[in-house]
Amino acid sequence: MARVNIGVDAELVVEVMVLAGVGNPQDAVELVLRDYIKRGHRTEARTASPDEDLRVREPRSDGHAG
Repeated sequence: MARVNIGVDAELVVEVMVLAGVGNPQDAVELVLRDYIKRGHRTEARTASPDEDLRVREPRSDGHAG
């Protein structure tokens, strides 16, 4: 996986480390980012329209949709 180096306010990182219970700044920031992405996917899943859900599903083998 490619790596990106960024500068982040030290107080912000320390707060994230404390909240996440992680002793490594890199791990703490990665956890926050992964959680943010997962929340976004859960929100998309909850707010998807019923029509969109039907388009994604595979047709049933008995010939009925859904």
